[in-house]
Amino acid sequence: MNTREKLIDSGRYLIQTRGYNGFSYADVAEQVEVRKASIHHHFPAKVDLAKAVVEQSRAFIVEQTKLLEGSTFDPLRQLQFYTGYWEKCIADASAPFCVAGMLASELPSLPEDLSECVRAHFRDLSRWLETVLTVGAQLGVFQLKGAASAEAEAFMSTVYGAMLTARAYGEPEKFAQIVQGALRRLLNAESV
Repeated sequence: MNTREKLIDSGRYLIQTRGYNGFSYADVAEQVEVRKASIHHHFPAKVDLAKAVVEQSRAFIVEQTKLLEGSTFDPLRQLQFYTGYWEKCIADASAPFCVAGMLASELPSLPEDLSECVRAHFRDLSRWLETVLTVGAQLGVFQLKGAASAEAEAFMSTVYGAMLTARAYGEPEKFAQIVQGALRRLLNAESV
């Protein structure tokens, strides 16, 4: 892993645990064991580092969306993979909260270009979820109660709310309990 990647990883962890306004380049320098000047070489300003972190997350969502376009897939397994990823990350504290979720809570105080990156992340995630739910409904796996776009937003909100609940109670298992209920509500009773 090169220095740039280490800086992005550090930025991700610090945003996930402290938020954008809760860390400085001094924290990154200490974690990565580099001088602040080295950070500025890769990321002239803190906002540049935060944008790189968000863009890396967005790239992963876009990659997952492309995988769905040309192949057959199991929509339920897709949602289980998505929620299972967060369940593991919350349980082992490797990623206790989504970077975009943390940044969204600070949106009013963020630089505008970072705010737009956060909004774009949520749009990408919502589109991916909408695709998964639409295909799932077409295959008879999911029974949507409304438009797929609204169901995607509701599911995404449930996942982020579950992250917040797990954090507030200090009980990682709360996340799994909440998202499992959301998945059960989506399932078409005939497909179970």
